[in-house]
Amino acid sequence: MEQNRITFENLPAAVEQLLREMAEMKSLIGKLVPCAPEQRRPIEIDEACVIVHKAKLTMYALVRRGLIPCYKVGKRLYFYEDELLAWIASGQRKTIAQTKESIELQMQIGIKNKPKGAKFR
Repeated sequence: MEQNRITFENLPAAVEQLLREMAEMKSLIGKLVPCAPEQRRPIEIDEACVIVHKAKLTMYALVRRGLIPCYKVGKRLYFYEDELLAWIASGQRKTIAQTKESIELQMQIGIKNKPKGAKFR
């Protein structure tokens, strides 16, 4: 393979090639569509029911008890999809090992002289 070395004689050709490559890069960058930040769009209860897979009456009961994140403007309820998905994710059940670990931590909080290295069984 021949290495392209820039000498005084081929300097104009090298600059011309660089200018062509820069123009090509500018055109490629110009074609990229800038990503607009996603705006949170409030959804009404019908769409929220579809996301959560609950009936409308169940949704109203969850809102009344304050168990589901919502916003009330006048007589209408509004929800945000990301908040509903986070609410669903927060209801994940713990495994037996996670439950045991959290119980051990809670028990050790109340103990003044914690055992060293020993775990409760």
